[in-house]
Amino acid sequence: MVLSLEHSQTTIVAIATPSGRGGIGIIRISGPESLSFVSQLTGKDRSYFQPRKSYYCGWYDQAKQDLDSGLVLYFNAPHSYTGEDVVELQGHGSPLLLQATVNCLLEMGAVMAQPGEFTRRAVENNKLNLSQAEAVISCIDAQTIRAAKQAKKHLDGLFGDRIYHLMDLLIDAVAHIEATLDFPEDEIPDLFFETIANNVKQSLIAPIDGYLSSAIIGERLFNGVTIAIIGAPNVGKSSLLNLLVERNRAIVSATPGTTRDVLEIDFEIGGIPVRLLDTAGMRSTGDEIELEGIRRASEAAEAADVVLFVADASNRATWDCEGAPSLLIMNKVELLEGVPPASFIGISIHEQIGLDRLKAALIEILAADDSAVEGLYVTSARHRQALAHAKTHLLAGLCFIDSESSIDLLALEWRRAWMSLAEIVGMGDIENILDRVFSKFCVGK
Repeated sequence: MVLSLEHSQTTIVAIATPSGRGGIGIIRISGPESLSFVSQLTGKDRSYFQPRKSYYCGWYDQAKQDLDSGLVLYFNAPHSYTGEDVVELQGHGSPLLLQATVNCLLEMGAVMAQPGEFTRRAVENNKLNLSQAEAVISCIDAQTIRAAKQAKKHLDGLFGDRIYHLMDLLIDAVAHIEATLDFPEDEIPDLFFETIANNVKQSLIAPIDGYLSSAIIGERLFNGVTIAIIGAPNVGKSSLLNLLVERNRAIVSATPGTTRDVLEIDFEIGGIPVRLLDTAGMRSTGDEIELEGIRRASEAAEAADVVLFVADASNRATWDCEGAPSLLIMNKVELLEGVPPASFIGISIHEQIGLDRLKAALIEILAADDSAVEGLYVTSARHRQALAHAKTHLLAGLCFIDSESSIDLLALEWRRAWMSLAEIVGMGDIENILDRVFSKFCVGK
């Protein structure tokens, strides 16, 4: 896949560092005129700048007035991030100075980069595959170390390499199947089709199933999970929130109805970003403000990915819950005569009883265990959908494998499976996919 002639002839520019003041601000330029523009900007001859070396320079506007000074780094094509000539200006992190420099470059003929255009050019010049490009924004947006490490694996091309391997295996299977069309039936070895089918099941469908099962945690690593804590007043919901986030964020009181609104706290469990919601206690009341809090608590429970229902071991009236919460928790078990019902996890926040078991149950519910295939998770809905489509076509092809008259249909289905896999790494006619992916990027990347 290559850039169109018109597209490749433009030179783009953007500020690559976040908006706001800072010690250093970076301007990135990419395209055939990058070095010429920087030569004009600095007053240095083009030959002065050698690839992959840094130079301290001043740069000036077209009236030869000082703009800024700093480091100039030149990366020649194709040995750059975009595969084009790239120059980076590392100046002071003043928004005014950075924008003045960009304005000067625009006056010279550069074009303002669109969101994600630098990385898109890297994809179109075969410096990155599409799954690696998506990992760039995942690295930037990762909210936990575990998510960042997973994004880095994708950026390094490990996931793309696995997809290319599956595509190669699939092409081999199609080639073997189509080769039978050139031979009489009596020359086809016994069990030939059965062997092909078994190989496809073991070498293609099985790993795809593994990746699909990893998508639950993979997507949660980046999208996060919402957990709502519900239950009657005074069962320990706010105390549980404080315990999980390891700081006193919710007011704890013996007075029923203390929590009247939904309190949201962000933290992480097992490397997964979590938004924890403490809600008003569910009970009959005539207090209009408390009723509104209860209504909001119900809405939070309906929208949450995980619902924790908390009961008071010493008060049986709090044990019954509506719906099917993800986890039933019985607090204050030191006050219970006997053992908690089997459906509940018995804990005591006050006495520090059963808390390790509770946290282990939460990690299990969040699928936060390390169950990835070869240490890799499917981290985007786009990848998950493409893998699911590939599996569908592989299974559809297997339906025809015992019928010699249907070899063409089998090959068609498996080619469709190949195209589904190819979409993950950016092969084929995927202009709409590229537009959708790079619309999420910031301008300087």
